[in-house]
Amino acid sequence: MGDGLRTIRVLTTDESLLANVRAATSNLDGWEVDGIAELDQLLTCPPSLGDVLLVDGWLRRGNVYENVRKLTGHTRARTFVVIDRDNKLAEGIARFCGATGVIERPIQPSRLRDLLAQHSEARAPLARDQRGQGGEENPVPEKLLTDLAGKPDQNLVSALVDPETGLFNFAFLNYKLDEEFKRSRRFHDPLACVMLGFEGQVRAEVMRELASVFLEASRDTDILGRFDENSFLFLLPRTGPDGAAVMARRVGDLAHKRGLVDLVGDPVVISVGITAIPAPDVKQREELFSKTRKAFLSAREVGGGVVTAG
Repeated sequence: MGDGLRTIRVLTTDESLLANVRAATSNLDGWEVDGIAELDQLLTCPPSLGDVLLVDGWLRRGNVYENVRKLTGHTRARTFVVIDRDNKLAEGIARFCGATGVIERPIQPSRLRDLLAQHSEARAPLARDQRGQGGEENPVPEKLLTDLAGKPDQNLVSALVDPETGLFNFAFLNYKLDEEFKRSRRFHDPLACVMLGFEGQVRAEVMRELASVFLEASRDTDILGRFDENSFLFLLPRTGPDGAAVMARRVGDLAHKRGLVDLVGDPVVISVGITAIPAPDVKQREELFSKTRKAFLSAREVGGGVVTAG
């Protein structure tokens, strides 16, 4: 900047986090703080070389790791994801998606000072051809984790991704269920939890085709994962029961149009259970999951279709 100050830019809609960063920066010479509410602002006017970017893990719009991914190649600023304490998965995922590291909330002045000292060099932008042909977005979770790494960390990929479908695995889904449930409660945004699956068994190529159907029917902010052998769990942020039902029916229609069959040649019939919050009888993430599971089993008992928990 013209006045010689460097800027800590905070991508957040949370005024308390912005106030926390301002307080933590007040005794740091040569730094100022700028709050930014929309990712597009950073893409249009990227931070200057030497600036620092803090990305709120609870940002209302979009998935924090996808937001970091979108910024990669557009900015050379050091980027840190702001996380809650005891989030053991976050740092590895954040680095994999292009961030410099993570910082826990509430942000302590000493921790912020240490980060600025430890990471004094800006991160070089990733070449366009390392982000996929033409730099396009690819929502497949395995691609999301590996597109940005010069040398993919296969241990991290195997820890988060189901190898047969390329969707997230149950361990990561459990973490995301907690994260998205807290985000929904905090910002009073709707969240739909969807479990869907089919009876019987299918060949590996049919399973991959089904995964591609899920991706085609979903948005890039939806979290898609495999729950067990023949069922899947989706988390749809900022989506109510009606929106989730539209997505679920689209999945069923696409599976039917592609003529997917099981090992004995019968058509793959999709059963779907949906629960959405806010709901008066859902106070914990376990209740959200259990109601969704119960609705899914009810749909399967009647031979397929969509059941929305009351």
